[in-house]
Order: sequence, then structure tokens, then C-alpha cells
Amino acid sequence: MATNSSLVDISKLSPKFQALYAKAKDFVENECIPAEPVFYAQLGQGVNRWKVVPPVMEELKAKARALGLWNLFLGQEYPEGAGLTNLEYALIAELTGRSPHLAPQAMNCSAPDTGNMEVFAKYGTPAQKAKWLAPLLEGKIRSAFAMTEPAVASSDATNIETNIRREGNEYVINGRKWWISGAGDPRCAVYLVVGKTDPHHKSIHKQQSLVIVPSDTPGITVLRPMQVLGYDDAPEGHCEIIFRDVRVPVDNIVLGEGRGFEVMQGRLGPGRIHHCMRCIGMAERSLELMITRVTDPSRRTFGKNLSEHGTIVQDIAMSRIEIDQARYLVLGAAHKIDQAKAKGAMKLISMAKIATPSMLLRVIDRAMQAYGAAGLSQDTPLAFFYAQARTLRYADGPDEVHKNQLGKIELRRSTAIANKLKDQKAKAENLILSSKL
Repeated sequence: MATNSSLVDISKLSPKFQALYAKAKDFVENECIPAEPVFYAQLGQGVNRWKVVPPVMEELKAKARALGLWNLFLGQEYPEGAGLTNLEYALIAELTGRSPHLAPQAMNCSAPDTGNMEVFAKYGTPAQKAKWLAPLLEGKIRSAFAMTEPAVASSDATNIETNIRREGNEYVINGRKWWISGAGDPRCAVYLVVGKTDPHHKSIHKQQSLVIVPSDTPGITVLRPMQVLGYDDAPEGHCEIIFRDVRVPVDNIVLGEGRGFEVMQGRLGPGRIHHCMRCIGMAERSLELMITRVTDPSRRTFGKNLSEHGTIVQDIAMSRIEIDQARYLVLGAAHKIDQAKAKGAMKLISMAKIATPSMLLRVIDRAMQAYGAAGLSQDTPLAFFYAQARTLRYADGPDEVHKNQLGKIELRRSTAIANKLKDQKAKAENLILSSKL
């Protein structure tokens, strides 16, 4: 058994993974994708879209759990997880990306819950795990990660202004957040809130802390769901929230005061790979939709089937090349995380994070073009995919941040490169002199 493009021979991976992969592939193709129109029909219109979770989602969750397709994202280092490597989970995440609104949540592997569960699993106290991690792992509640703010450039997390002040045995939180994914969900029970406990600390990376805030705490106001190219992603949403004199016990801090930046970095590494692999799943499905459209005998222009036009053939070829290029990058990054943890894989993670969403946008755009006006409509998932793909050029760090980081990593090689060239030049000069003798 191999992936779509035979880049990885799955038969060489663990038997446990092979069984899960086969189940996941069948589940996504034969349960999740057919359920998409049912989900949107049950979601309905108006304010009720924010109050009720479509029943089909709970049905899918029950099926996934019965199949053992549950919490697969938690790696081998966590006893709560399924014991997969990052490389193995990356391949399953690709499958879930084929039905991005349903499959990840149905398998309890959707953002932002995955990152939040990893925070609790990695940094949480036994009490915090019992109260929050356990119900998240059960799929009984959902969560949100509150970092981004409208008043500052949040791509630099040291800019965060939300104030977290200690008063006795409580922290008092004041600030404004937005694009807080999952905060509109009626099941969202907890926020992980990033703010500054020591804004004057000499180290800008020791000013931030992360606190656990139950969503029903007094002082929290969810102002509105933000829209992504017209999509509000109900019932989860991406909300703007005000925290006004919100009080939580000091026991709700994660890892300790001044360690919020450390927690954020620990949360983001593997999650970026999850996003990238889901992108590849979306790209594969988009390419399949394009191929189906252009080979439809009823779709003829200027006396030819669409698939007979050279530009269409070239677009399909470029999509195939770009998808596989991105897959190599992402699988390489996932494998490197398995070998050297996220910190040791930062170069490959940045490369994958830069390349993959942009690849997806190009593949979707070609598919939309092949569909004509229908590609912009609700009759295909392409417009929704495009909105999601465009978002991922910001999520978990914008392209510019990752390019800057990647460029700096490359520049560290400058001295070694200069010395090598100097040695090569000296050897060349010696060879020239020797040849004249």
C-alpha cells in the first residue's frame, strides 16, 4: 500500500499504522465526505448556527472512536496518545485534509484542540490534566487558544499586550483578542490565554505567561465571529473577545510565570506539520475534482473536450509536481521531528510551512478555473478550500516570519561557505602553478 503518489511505501511502516491508515482512508472517503452536505444542511441559517452542533458530527465521532481513529495526533512520548510517529500521523493528517471541516474533528484531531491538548499533556499539572485534558481527549468539550490581538502585530508574540496581574491567590486578566478559533462553539469550555505578567522583564521572552480560563468566567465577552473571505466557520468560528477583569486561581497558570513563550513554541512545532499535511489532502481532492471536470464529455469548448486543451493538461501536470514537492518537504519535516524534536527540525518546518499553503492555493485556483463560475460557488468545496488555504499563510506564523527565520538559518553557513571557497581557490591556484612547471 502506498500514498497517492507512491512517495512513501506504507508497507514498510508499522503494522499498527497500516491498519489505522486503511481505516482512516475508508472513513474519510466513505463516511466524512458523503456527510458534508448533511452537516451544512443541519447547520442551518441564522443564530441557531452558533447554538447547535450538527448531529451528524457526533455520529461521525462515535464511528471514528469505535474504529480506533481517535487522538491519533498525540505522539509516542505521550501515554494518552495512539503511539504513532510524527511521520505516521502526517500521512493520516493528509487523509483528514480531504474533508477538512469534518474528518479532523470527527477523529478528535482538529485544531485548536490538538495544540491545546498537547499543552496540557506536555506542561499541565495532574490537576490541570484531570480537569481539562481528560474531557478534551474524550471529545466532550472543545477549547480555544487566545493569543492574537487586534491592536498589535501579533506575528511577533512579544508584542502581546493583554495584562495578567496577580492579586493574592488570583490572576486578573484584561485584554482584547481576535481570530480566536473555536471560541464560538457551544462546546468550548476553556481558553488558553497568552498575556504579560511581567511587561518590564529584561528578557522580552520572559514577559509572557499562559493561563487557563474557563469560558464561563465572568468578565468574558465574545463580541463577534470574524469572517474569512465571507465564511464564518460556524459553529466553531474565529471570534473577537474582550477579557475585562477576568479572575482565575493562580493554580491556572501553565508551567509558571514568564514561561508563556516557551509553552507557545512547544505547542506550535508539530501542529504546523499537521496543518501542512491536511493542505496536501485538500490539494489532492482539488486535483481530483479538476480531473473529473475536465474529462466530463459534456464539457467541451471550441470543439474539444477540456482535457484536450494544452493549458489544462499543463495545469494538471504542474499541480501533480507541486503537490508531491510539498509532500516531500512535509514528510521530511515530520521525520526530522521524530529524530530531533521540533526545535531540531525548525529549518524543515519553516520550509514546509512556507511552501505548502501557497502550493495549495495554486492547485485550488487551477481547479476553480477549470470549473468556471461554478468553482466560485457553493456547488463545489473549492471556494471553501481556498478560504482555508489563504488563512494558513497567516496561521502559526505568517510566511514572512518563516522566511526570515529560514534565511537566517541559511546565513549561518556563510563563514563555512567562505572558507570552503577560499580553500578551493587556493587549490586551483596551486594546480595552475604546478601545471606551468
